[in-house]
Amino acid sequence: MAMSFPSSLSEPVLLLDEARVRHNLKRMAERAAAAGVRLRPHFKTHQSHTVGRWFRELGVEAITVSSLSMAEYFVADGWRDITLAFPFHPGMRDRVDALAPRTAFGIVLADPQALDGVRFSTRVDAWLKIDVGSRRTGFDPEDLDVLRDLAAALAGRDDIRLRGLLAHAGHSYDARGGQAIAAVHAETLGLLGRLRDDLADISGPLELSVGDTPTCSTVGAFPGVDEIRPGNYVFYDLSQWQIGACAVEDIAVAMACPVVARHPARGELVVHGGAVHFSKDAMDFDGQRIFGLAVEAAPDGWGALRPEIRLVRLSQEHGIVAAPDEVIARTRPGETLLFLPVHSCLTADAMGRYLTLTGEPVEMTG
Repeated sequence: MAMSFPSSLSEPVLLLDEARVRHNLKRMAERAAAAGVRLRPHFKTHQSHTVGRWFRELGVEAITVSSLSMAEYFVADGWRDITLAFPFHPGMRDRVDALAPRTAFGIVLADPQALDGVRFSTRVDAWLKIDVGSRRTGFDPEDLDVLRDLAAALAGRDDIRLRGLLAHAGHSYDARGGQAIAAVHAETLGLLGRLRDDLADISGPLELSVGDTPTCSTVGAFPGVDEIRPGNYVFYDLSQWQIGACAVEDIAVAMACPVVARHPARGELVVHGGAVHFSKDAMDFDGQRIFGLAVEAAPDGWGALRPEIRLVRLSQEHGIVAAPDEVIARTRPGETLLFLPVHSCLTADAMGRYLTLTGEPVEMTG
């Protein structure tokens, strides 16, 4: 399948390799089935009706979203089991109340006062967000009294069903290699399992929902877990490759950036591709802060990594590329360089659309 995007681009384009995406989706679906857990993928990475339908072809029926706008977008495409994995607050009440009659809807609670003054017209599921180590938000698993009081309060309501405990082990992104990732996974499951037992006399049986791409991509067993919610695996990225969650060949999006200027004296090229395209997420690579690494263009998309060609600085529209002298000498303005992103979720969100390798545009929410 040959690429058909224009050889001369007027602006950056985010390319999507459908074959790689479908391979990633199939592999995770098989992993979930083998582990006996429900797959509720997080759609914040791709945010696309088209890509969402590829999940549906594999039997996925339940999804995760990160915003009410995203929930509304996917409800419009027929999704009928959605968890909003962002902490609920009272300002969300009216929009949640409008969604709940149209889909089995789940909210996430991270503060005991989040439901003060709130009642729903249609029953919603509630998940208690547990901080298992990432220190972003969620209840401290040691705050058992707070959790027991909240569970008791929810048990007395007919507009909310306490569904279970939910966690995102975001600190797995700091792990390097399978053993380190597995340690985060084991600690997460241990904390959630003990907490579920501690709440059982108040809440009855609770489900456990976990989800981060590093653990879901590398660990084969999820004892005691009911569902997993990975999201980034649909595309993967350089961060996941550095962690050890994927191979370079699994990364399914690449940014095509036109070259706009050459600066041989300082060993740099300038491309049209800045922070408004890639985001400002960076990573350390060989002791250098980078925002992307180049890949070889190929007739069927892209091929080998070119780690010597690095996106090293970003302003709003400009990308500064460090490259060997011979690369700069043979490169001309208007030519296209391809870069794998550090964080595909934010890159996709920044771009707002994709172009498949066959030239078909794929729109996103918003």
